[in-house]
Amino acid sequence: MTDITKYRNIGIFAHVDAGKTTTTERILKLTGQIHKTGEVHDGESTTDFMEQEAERGITIQSAAVSCFWKEHRLNVIDTPGHVDFTVEVYRSLKVLDGGIGVFCGSGGVEPQSETNWRYANESGVARIIFVNKLDRIGADFLRVVKQTETVLAANPLIMVLPIGIEDKFVGVVDLLTRKAWIWDDSGLPENYVIEDVPADMVDLVEEYREKLLDTALEQDDDLLEAYMDGDEPSIEDIKRCIRKGTRTLEFFPTYCGSAFKNKGVQNILDAVVDYLPAPNEVEPQPLTDEEGEATGEYAIVSEKETFKALAFKITDDRFGALTFVRIYSGTLKKGDTIMNAATGKTERVGRMVEMQADQRNELTSAKAGDIIAIVGMKTNVQTGHTLCDPKHPIILEAMVFPNPVISISVTPRDKGSTEKMGIAIGKMVAEDPTFKVETDIDSGETILSGMGELHLDIKVDILRRTYGVDLIVGEPQVAYRETITQTIEDSYTHKKQSGGSGQFGKIDYTITPGEPGTGFVFTSKVTGGNVPKEFFPAIEKGFKSMMDTGVLAGFPVLDVEITLTDGGYHAVDSSAVAFELAARGAFRQSIPKAGAQLLEPIMAVDVFTPDAHVGDVIGDLSRRRGMIAGQEAGVTGVRIKADVPLSEMFGYIGSLRTMTSGRGQFSMEFKHYMPCPSSIAEGVIEKVKEEKAAAKK
Repeated sequence: MTDITKYRNIGIFAHVDAGKTTTTERILKLTGQIHKTGEVHDGESTTDFMEQEAERGITIQSAAVSCFWKEHRLNVIDTPGHVDFTVEVYRSLKVLDGGIGVFCGSGGVEPQSETNWRYANESGVARIIFVNKLDRIGADFLRVVKQTETVLAANPLIMVLPIGIEDKFVGVVDLLTRKAWIWDDSGLPENYVIEDVPADMVDLVEEYREKLLDTALEQDDDLLEAYMDGDEPSIEDIKRCIRKGTRTLEFFPTYCGSAFKNKGVQNILDAVVDYLPAPNEVEPQPLTDEEGEATGEYAIVSEKETFKALAFKITDDRFGALTFVRIYSGTLKKGDTIMNAATGKTERVGRMVEMQADQRNELTSAKAGDIIAIVGMKTNVQTGHTLCDPKHPIILEAMVFPNPVISISVTPRDKGSTEKMGIAIGKMVAEDPTFKVETDIDSGETILSGMGELHLDIKVDILRRTYGVDLIVGEPQVAYRETITQTIEDSYTHKKQSGGSGQFGKIDYTITPGEPGTGFVFTSKVTGGNVPKEFFPAIEKGFKSMMDTGVLAGFPVLDVEITLTDGGYHAVDSSAVAFELAARGAFRQSIPKAGAQLLEPIMAVDVFTPDAHVGDVIGDLSRRRGMIAGQEAGVTGVRIKADVPLSEMFGYIGSLRTMTSGRGQFSMEFKHYMPCPSSIAEGVIEKVKEEKAAAKK
């Protein structure tokens, strides 16, 4: 492909179980990329190729596939729906130009749909909406469309209407052409006929077509005026207006169907080609300096520019290490030398491949707009690193990832597995920026941290099966934090005299609780020469280095403002090291006096339950110290939103299933930190002390 206007880089994202992977599978079948359709429930879909994905029927990692439709190249990324793997959606949206938001025709707009939609809004990605599973009991197209307005604050532009519903769903009416697409019961996507609108739908079709034109033609004043005067615009003109409004996020063309039954997928593919933007039609990626501040320049999508690309995913498969790259500008040929802007190192590109899920096709060159994988990069490339032309170094806007909220300890069952585990975890950390690992200095245990119980469960499963490391897994641990509640003024002097030159640094300072989310803030109000300016960075470094270990139980400290007010120095004995040590001692001395307090992570919990069990669910959330934020009645049940401490949510899925006879669902994501009640805080601090004492023995 040489014409960049015929590229479409799109992602498919939605709530867990809305039918994303099945939709991807149908797209591959229709575009001729696969000949036998694999079903998610059989564990045979193309993009869910991990053992864990096939077994659980969920998508864990985003997978890229390429295909062609009506002379357009589609690079499609199938993303996970489960909240624990949100990072996969986030990093995919970062490199895509358009998306398909899939919603379940009966379940509607579910909790994770909101998170994904919010990410897509933040990334400015144009989307079309596909209301799937219209053959399901309880499906209602217009109800789900209404939900996208009320829950997501979206502006859906209805492009088709369903013919029949639930088990009578046979096809759709295309409002633009006033034609009915009707599929037979063979289940084959190509077995359809296009005929006139069913007689009982004519009035409804005209009503919705008028709404469609009223909204679309607002994009062109001349066409709107002519339409008001009674002139019907051409289909091409209407499509041009829809394309413009879709690109600017004014509205989202909305379709419906049943991917599983192969009904309505062609209309989606046509919409991708007709309405979603080509790579050169989206806002170009901003460039930044080394501090991450925007420079005002952009990565213009063009082959003629210098090479600029973003590594958005690192993965290790049976063929070796793969770095997934979105090329924004320029071209890349096999044998070219490229630079990793984050490390400053260069390397020669050995092999480049185009991915078909877990299959790959060798490439000799790629250009602006392409999504490819580079095999075996050696310059320690990580997710979010910029790759560029060594002669024209640049940095693309980086990705920001959420911090993990839950930890477990793991220990290999036998000594021989320790090295194997270290290598495996190293690879897994490179692949997933929300998966962290550290060693507990006191106990020597390895601590794995992630976004939720399922996230860590999958990681342990991969360690056991993919890498053959048998583990003993400890209880889940909460990522508590510490802060202060009072402002204090204090002074600290660091003095050391032991032959030769000594060390001297005196600082006077104020420590103040910061606003939530501000982190560590250091300022100096010292005037005159009591503390020379060149020592300010050392003092800041000393204080900042202590923020990782609080005084109550050793948890990281949040939201502290430190102001240097005065001090003293010695012409011979003062040095940067002396002032850094003074700051560290000052932190240890003053934080306990400043009303140190334990903070616990609070999760935004979204529970779906049948009507009959609402009272039980709310009572249970309250017992877990949850604050109920609201509830909303749907057709098949009630959604309850609550803010609940993470420490109370372990094993919640089991309780919820018991209470709701297996019909309840929930998702949760980190919201903020809140002060921990003193009775709970005392228990946590005591437990940490006991663990440290046991480790020393």
